[in-house]
Amino acid sequence: MSNRPIILPLGVNIIFNKLEKQSLVDQVYSQIEQRIKNNSWAIGMRIPKEAELMEQFGVSRNTLREAVRALVHVGLLSTRQGDGTFVIANSELHSVLQKRVQNSTVVEVLEVRHALDREAVALACLRRTDEDLQQMDHYADLCQQHIDAGQIAEFVEADFKLHQAITAASYNQLLIDLYAHLFEQIQMSITSTTELSDSYCTGHRNLIQAIREQQSEQAMLIVDDYITYFTDRLQSLDHSPSPEDQG
Repeated sequence: MSNRPIILPLGVNIIFNKLEKQSLVDQVYSQIEQRIKNNSWAIGMRIPKEAELMEQFGVSRNTLREAVRALVHVGLLSTRQGDGTFVIANSELHSVLQKRVQNSTVVEVLEVRHALDREAVALACLRRTDEDLQQMDHYADLCQQHIDAGQIAEFVEADFKLHQAITAASYNQLLIDLYAHLFEQIQMSITSTTELSDSYCTGHRNLIQAIREQQSEQAMLIVDDYITYFTDRLQSLDHSPSPEDQG
């Protein structure tokens, strides 16, 4: 058997080097991504300086910068000249959706919310647990408390958490993620049409009861009703005369 060393063609060496380097960049990318996803680095936070990260990850400046550039490209990080690098999204999905919905109207957002809510309640009727129903009741009670106190902002927050609880009861992780990452725009669709009324809480109670009794058709009809109300109210606000028109 020959002891001569095996000499690989130059091209093969280059490919192996690229694969090894990319693997290391991927590892740094994944570690940074994980810190963002588990909220160790929250949205709006400036990440540590290069020297500190190089020491933490045990990598070169070039490797770190390549990983950071990739995270900037997918929209999780943003580099500000002279100020540092900041977290701007907690997942690639969040980044993509936020960029897209920025160019959408509130009516378009309501239409998407309609589709998500219908599917969420239909699946919740099939899959909800007693614990899920307790969560829904809890947030419905909070909604009533905030309406009684005339607290619009607090009501909007509780209303959204109620719908998140319903979506969570679907046990469809993709649907849950879509709803969570559309949070700001869905909340805006509620806020822009909110006129505090006990009818909101009546609708909440009816919806939860339909889910409790696993009446999916009834639950989806209730969704149709409140989305129609939101849409009609939004359109009426858009067509309301301005003070200048009235004066």
